[in-house]
Amino acid sequence: MMRSFQRLTLLLFFFISVMLTADAQTGTLRGNVYDENTGEAIAFGQVFLEGTELRAITDLDGFFIFSDIPTGSYTLQATFIGYDTIGTSVTLEENQVKYVKLLMVEKSIQLNTINVSASREQRRNEVNVSRITVTPQQIKSLPSTGGEADIAQYLMVLPGIISTGDQGGQIYIRGGSPVQNKILLDGMTIYNPFHSIGFFSVFETEAIKSAEVLSGAFGAEYGGRISAVVDLKTREGDKKRFGGLVSASPFQVKALLEGPLTPFNPERGSSSSFLITGKHSYLDKTSPVLYDYASPDSLGLPYNYTDIYGKMSFVSGEGSKIDFFGFSFSDGVNLENIATLDWKSGGGGMNFKLIPRSANLIFSGTLAYSKYDISLQAPDDQPRINSIGGFNAIFDFKSFGKNSTVNYGFELNGIATKLEFRNFVGVTFEQNENTTELAGYIALRQKTDAVIFEPGLRAQFYASLGDFSIEPRLALKSNFSDKFRMKFAVGKYSQNLISTVSEQDVVNYFVGFLTGPEEQLYEPGTNVKTKDKLQKAWHFLAGVEVDLNAGWDLNIEGYYKDFSQLIGVNRMKVSQEDPDYSTETGDAYGIDVTLSRQTTKFAVWATYSLGYVNRDDGYQEYPTHFARRHNINLLVNYSLGRSWEFGVRWNYGSGFPFTLTQGFYGQQDLLGGIDTDVLTDNADLGIIYSEDRNSGQLPDYHRLDMSLKKTLEFSQHLRMEILASVTNVYNRDNIFYFDRVTYSRVDQLPIIPSLTVKLEF
Repeated sequence: MMRSFQRLTLLLFFFISVMLTADAQTGTLRGNVYDENTGEAIAFGQVFLEGTELRAITDLDGFFIFSDIPTGSYTLQATFIGYDTIGTSVTLEENQVKYVKLLMVEKSIQLNTINVSASREQRRNEVNVSRITVTPQQIKSLPSTGGEADIAQYLMVLPGIISTGDQGGQIYIRGGSPVQNKILLDGMTIYNPFHSIGFFSVFETEAIKSAEVLSGAFGAEYGGRISAVVDLKTREGDKKRFGGLVSASPFQVKALLEGPLTPFNPERGSSSSFLITGKHSYLDKTSPVLYDYASPDSLGLPYNYTDIYGKMSFVSGEGSKIDFFGFSFSDGVNLENIATLDWKSGGGGMNFKLIPRSANLIFSGTLAYSKYDISLQAPDDQPRINSIGGFNAIFDFKSFGKNSTVNYGFELNGIATKLEFRNFVGVTFEQNENTTELAGYIALRQKTDAVIFEPGLRAQFYASLGDFSIEPRLALKSNFSDKFRMKFAVGKYSQNLISTVSEQDVVNYFVGFLTGPEEQLYEPGTNVKTKDKLQKAWHFLAGVEVDLNAGWDLNIEGYYKDFSQLIGVNRMKVSQEDPDYSTETGDAYGIDVTLSRQTTKFAVWATYSLGYVNRDDGYQEYPTHFARRHNINLLVNYSLGRSWEFGVRWNYGSGFPFTLTQGFYGQQDLLGGIDTDVLTDNADLGIIYSEDRNSGQLPDYHRLDMSLKKTLEFSQHLRMEILASVTNVYNRDNIFYFDRVTYSRVDQLPIIPSLTVKLEF
């Protein structure tokens, strides 16, 4: 197996060496675009050489490059919405690699309508199949539960993303369960990004630079998951002045502090800065007073969490940079006389981006470590304990041609897991494993006038399992015109990580992780041994993008995910001789439609998703509990002048499947031995479930949220925001779960008003 990997690596290097062969009669022009006043990078701006058809879009660091262009003199120009166009003269000599820094100034007069969108230009120049880039401004435009903008709430309005509840809810992306989604923060793996009160994530909105959601058929640079990727990057601290913010609401308090270590110098372009954020919830203290009606047991909302994140950034005068970061996240739920749950997550690392002066190459990478520990204690029960931790190292190289880019690299992950729990019949399950994953990847991006072609290949080696996975990827976009584009993508995916949560559980606060089993597995419902011990899937996606009149954008995507092997904990294990794991197969397919428009005054976002998610355990095929057939999101944000902003969001979802109750029986525990009086003692009530799994359907879900924000400007750098928000405006009773034994229904959160005050300085 290792020989095969070595051979593949040699082939990749040979292919790379061929692709990197340069034309000696040309040169390379590259640089960065910054805001002149703040030093902040201008991402997704347009850069072009006047009088030619050569154009580029800046990346998140404001970086651009023109490769293999004829030598001579040019006028280099940069444009971006809200900024004055800037230009400069450059002369490029043979074999020269020249760096240019462009400093843009905000326009003093803003136009009422955005005619050219940065995101639209990005779509014209990138394949972007099942890829949505989310900005902090978009997150803040959403009516926020608890008065706090959070990406956990914004993800729910994206097409193909489903959440099962306000409390303990996780996200399911186009038919994939939470463990099948890879969550990255500055290149570092985050195992549980959402707090037990499902409105809030561990991420701080004001610190986010960008968030990319790849809901399927993602490229070769990502691996180790079979459904989706959410890749978040934080911004650098302010490079010119010290500042920050503080805010308070009935849900939480938070603060952010940032500033320069070495102030941004427009001439040199270098700087160093810091950023630190923290938030703490006291909802468990305020809810018994403000929201006592939200809990039928008068517990209020017994959730608490604390999140801290810090970062230092160092940027050179020619675009190279290095960041150091660290985090500590914690969460707790205290359900009196029912259960107590606590989890903690921490870690840190560095990422870097090096741009050699004389090479047409970018070298970047991440070195990080993170750990996640969770425990659940119920009365008269053994505690459940799970921990997962490990390091990840990524080394990425990117080489640029005139109309092509070669991206290749290596990834090394080390993971250690530990689990202890006892199931419903008292059988103990334990795991204490260490494993290593090694991957290499290469992807080519070739652009012509009408077609963007992105083939890729990833080789993934799972050391502890001895399994080797070759995973081809392909994405393609055809620009039929400036306003109409078609796209297609396909890819193979694998993963080692499995969840302690059964997909049969509708509500589960205990979110734990395991590495793949070393024991022999069998195909669903048979005694036939599986070929390997990996979870595997193929993705197929196709869609169209249409730029409609008056600034409206239409995106339609159809998808099919074939989960050829799924592995889970055998929750029905009744003796130590029974297998610890079970296997299933499944598929997910559907269509997502998005219609949007954005101007400086208002933004409209409307999505419709039709989805089917099925599993086959070898005995029957059934829909999963998160298989929401229809899902609609409507979002409108409107600015009333410079100081008022109004937002409204409405969500509709058809009911989730559930397994019907066929009957009940008396379950005598016989704890008294032969002295147990089976005639007079009250037996526990056992449930007989229907043999047709998830054949029932819960009531439909729908909810309206609204917010109104007032901004008070005291000076150039001092302002206050007052945000009034109402969640579940018309107090819809949306079912959370149903207790079959007591025949009582528990609903999700009722109407929740909130007032938040934020001071920025």
